Amino acid sequence: MAQTLKTDWVLFTTVVLMVLFGCVMVYSASSVVADLRQGSSYYYAVRQLLWVMLAIPVMMFFKRLHYRKLQTPAVAFTLIGVVMMLLVAAYLADPRQHRWIRFPMLGGLQPAELAKPAIALFLAYFIAQRSRAINSRYTLLPAILALGFITAAVVVADLGTPIVLVSTAAVMFCVAGLERRYILIAGLVGILACCVAVAAKPYRLARMVSFADPNFKVVDQFDKHGWIRSQMKKTITARDTNYQIRQAVIAVGSGGPVGVGLMQGRQKLFYLPESHTDMIFAVVGEEFGLFGSLAVLAGFVIILWRGIRATVLIPDEFGRYLALGITTMLVIQAFFNISVVLGLVPPKGIPLPMISFGGSSLLVTLASMGILLNVSEHAG
Repeated sequence: MAQTLKTDWVLFTTVVLMVLFGCVMVYSASSVVADLRQGSSYYYAVRQLLWVMLAIPVMMFFKRLHYRKLQTPAVAFTLIGVVMMLLVAAYLADPRQHRWIRFPMLGGLQPAELAKPAIALFLAYFIAQRSRAINSRYTLLPAILALGFITAAVVVADLGTPIVLVSTAAVMFCVAGLERRYILIAGLVGILACCVAVAAKPYRLARMVSFADPNFKVVDQFDKHGWIRSQMKKTITARDTNYQIRQAVIAVGSGGPVGVGLMQGRQKLFYLPESHTDMIFAVVGEEFGLFGSLAVLAGFVIILWRGIRATVLIPDEFGRYLALGITTMLVIQAFFNISVVLGLVPPKGIPLPMISFGGSSLLVTLASMGILLNVSEHAG
């Protein structure tokens, strides 16, 4: 007799409400800019709704699909292969940014977004298969190669996504019982790789230095030949790399406890760049104030709670690491985005899941939430 599963209504309701709230905020944050630049105040809101109409059925499909059907090498390795091919396609199709594959009506698909659930699923499958020999080189080497290839392909155009990928993998391996020496080695290699990735791109270096040492007091002490200054000058982006953070902080501070009201925010009116994408949390803070911002944070805390609950209660290892990977992936991305808006970390373009404008991010996030819902339902 087939088992009757009970929907995790707490998680499901939270996801749906956040998606709907995101649609409202996309319209609020983009209406004026869209009217002036695109000829319609509904331009971005309509595109977001089209993606919602596509993403919700995808979420429901994965919600009904038993998560153990994903526990095959065909799924794990094929998904990694597809992501690699799409990243190469994006590199060739988008010679300027190397990020997008463009489609009519729906806009662009960003393959780097698909890399997040691909890595979570692959590592869940791999760790479950090798859990008793997690510290063996025959386990670590293939996992490192897969993660390394994907991360290297993504970091060409984007540094935020690799941080999410590596952080997710680190959490999964730590929970799986990775020895401390390997954690230390991986941490040192990760820091070194991050430094190389930042130094390789002038705009990344400019953002980092401007955030950490805007007056060059520390930089000038050890960079006697001025290499860092000369490298920063090669960037074609705005010289004041802290401008976006300042405008975001002004928006959040202007909201006060209850905000200025929906559609009443002023910073989105050409003061705050990317107000409907990466910086949408600043618009939430201005228009809904501290309480609105805390409500959004509460949504991600609920997802974290339900994800950890599923991780603890699910009886099999694949389900455990799959729930852990998806939950970690989404929560790290969310709190990284919020930290950027609040000026706690250097600026980096990364969307706020389910809230920011962006079709590929929304599609991948809801597909991942569908898988998490299925795991949670089987956890009881």
